[in-house]
Amino acid sequence: MDQGPTPPQASPVMPEDAPVSSGEIREVPAASHGVPQVPVNASRSLLTWIVLTFLTCGIYSWYFIYTLANDMNRICQGDNEETPGLLVFILLSIVTCGFYSYWWYYKIGNRMQANAPRYGLMFQENGTTILLWMIVGLLLCGLGPFVAMFIIIKNSNALAAAYNARLVRA
Repeated sequence: MDQGPTPPQASPVMPEDAPVSSGEIREVPAASHGVPQVPVNASRSLLTWIVLTFLTCGIYSWYFIYTLANDMNRICQGDNEETPGLLVFILLSIVTCGFYSYWWYYKIGNRMQANAPRYGLMFQENGTTILLWMIVGLLLCGLGPFVAMFIIIKNSNALAAAYNARLVRA
């Protein structure tokens, strides 16, 4: 008895931490852990960060932290970590006289490095590199924090581009 054409079968879902080979297409679930799978910003710029932070008297830097935390939570979901958002960043930075902000940058640097292999990337810089540039780099005419922010922006853009490429291939 002919039942007509068979419906197309979905390809199996590959685990997120499996290495990505060129040309490999993997299905990404529509939502995982309550976080929707939407493209993230892969075009952050140090120059934009400097100019907008200056023009907005520092307000843009808060927006930058908010979007970076959200994007890292999307990109790195499933690693059993969560980057705290802007409110926690501000409150704990006030309570700890600014020390929490250094720890936050340290943690985000380590999280980016730990998740890079999931996307076929390798970062030499980790949280310690960022922390050293933030603190010791102040002795270099105050340029260290800009180098640290450049590293964060560069690595987050690379992760975001790889994440977005996975969404497009899905």
